Amino acid sequence: MEIGDWKLAELAATIIESLGVLAISLGVVIAAVATLLARLDNPGADTYKVFRRRMSRWLLLGLELLIAADVITTVTLEIDLASVAALGLLVIIRTFLAWSITMEDEGRWPWQRAPAAATGPPA
Repeated sequence: MEIGDWKLAELAATIIESLGVLAISLGVVIAAVATLLARLDNPGADTYKVFRRRMSRWLLLGLELLIAADVITTVTLEIDLASVAALGLLVIIRTFLAWSITMEDEGRWPWQRAPAAATGPPA
């Protein structure tokens, strides 16, 4: 791999990592504003659950982007046993977080099918 390729890979990883951080940060702000507006419309709503549900999608997006940046960094820039082990540990932790968020948000594991919408008795 040429030095120019390393710089390109490093730039790509930095941009993707920045997008991941931006998605999480922006998601917190958007979820907070949307939750406050929803609270004004329905004062009896469970604000905590509404906020977590809105924020969880942004958090998942950010985690996926951060994993992509880590893969690029490890595969193209730091190819040694320690960096591969660190990447594996990061992927395991972030995968567990993503599964937990999905479980809390949707009430099912990511690999389970979503329940079919009730449309009434079969014809």
